[in-house]
Amino acid sequence: MQHTFSGLLIVVALTLGGCATTGDVARQTVVSKTDPYENVNRKIFGFNDSVDNYVAEPVSTAYKWITPQCMQTGVFNFFNNLKNVNVVINDVLQAKFSQGAEDTGRFAINSTIGLGGLVDVAKHVGLEQNEEDFDQTLAVWGVPQGSYLVLPILGPSTARGIPGAVFDTAANPVTYIGMPVQLLSMLNARASAEGALKFIDEAALDPYVFTRESFLQWRNNLATDGKAEASFDIDNFEDESLDGDNSAAFSQDSSGDAHTDKPGFSLRLDEKTQKIEQVSYSFSSVAQSFDATAKSFEEAGNKLDKLETLKRRR
Repeated sequence: MQHTFSGLLIVVALTLGGCATTGDVARQTVVSKTDPYENVNRKIFGFNDSVDNYVAEPVSTAYKWITPQCMQTGVFNFFNNLKNVNVVINDVLQAKFSQGAEDTGRFAINSTIGLGGLVDVAKHVGLEQNEEDFDQTLAVWGVPQGSYLVLPILGPSTARGIPGAVFDTAANPVTYIGMPVQLLSMLNARASAEGALKFIDEAALDPYVFTRESFLQWRNNLATDGKAEASFDIDNFEDESLDGDNSAAFSQDSSGDAHTDKPGFSLRLDEKTQKIEQVSYSFSSVAQSFDATAKSFEEAGNKLDKLETLKRRR
């Protein structure tokens, strides 16, 4: 996820195809109003995946092998600190002045006491990393999201996200530091996403749809400051499960405890639980996959551990 080349390399393994399912397995067309260019998007997704497999992954693997973990963490903290320049600008543009003051303090502390941002001192004094970008600002200003797009090398985006990425790039100090430093940022971002990318390759039946839905949920969550609801309506699902004869299977005993006499009801509850877990899956994994949203290596590692635990349970 801010939609620079480094962000794309992280998303590359998440972008393999389009909204129908072709190949050796019969595809089921999934209609999505937000993805009218699915056929083209899937082809670009496949191209990005090839670039990741044959270029980004081998290089990032070599980088991880050569670079000590403490240095990788320091590099991440350095670039994450520079990103706070974008965050503060967008805090002001969104009229989040109180948060803007905190983010300014975070940047100042890490840039001085934190040795230029190599050490995340601000986190230990209660100043957590916030995520604000121009895409979110445009959303706050009422600009519609537009169609879902997969860009060559850059990965998932939306019609609104493209101009937002242009402003983000212009405001990010890394843009003006030089190509070697930018390359280091890309390598470090791709290396940090290795675990999440492998998880999606193994867990998703259709990585393209998984990536699209997760990306859109993630962006919607950021734009609404975490107030976005899940992509499916749980209440409607419950109503459908209890319609007709199914409602007769549900009763209450004298103690007021609910129970069912039909095993099918329990199965439907299990299906609902699985859907909830799938949404949680996609959201958490994508949050790790995009370097722009990764708050720290520690947080990303914790999220990945949770995902692996859920996978084993299933």
